[in-house]
Amino acid sequence: MKYILVFAIVGSLLSGCDETAAIKENTAEPEKAATPAASTEAMTSIEWLDSSKNYGKMEEGQVLEVAFRFKNTGDKPLVIKDVRPGCGCTAANPPKEPILPGQEGVINATFDSKGRPGPNKKDIFVVANTKDKTDHVLHFDVEVNAKKTN
Repeated sequence: MKYILVFAIVGSLLSGCDETAAIKENTAEPEKAATPAASTEAMTSIEWLDSSKNYGKMEEGQVLEVAFRFKNTGDKPLVIKDVRPGCGCTAANPPKEPILPGQEGVINATFDSKGRPGPNKKDIFVVANTKDKTDHVLHFDVEVNAKKTN
């Protein structure tokens, strides 16, 4: 029994960001950001110009640059409070400054396809000072062609 537990722990550590972990992480609800009693006066609206993308196919080992555009459609500055990719193979950067009313912004991300052959479905969780809901999910799909071995 002791050996089974050890093998289970080692196996889970070695699996890293496999498809099962990605599915589990991608379906998880983003954690609620700790915000001081935010008043509705500081809330605004967001319009995602592209919140879901399909990048088709790419070769394993390449790094994919992803950009999700949005517009502040409210009358208060839009603050992106948190951006969290659903998996360690994806990194994302929120805008550093608030987006003024009527202005557009971009959340840039990168996906490292090394060791990720096959279909990849990735989510990025965003928390912003937006009315109705503060949690948003951005999504992209890409098919990674396995690296050819000689």
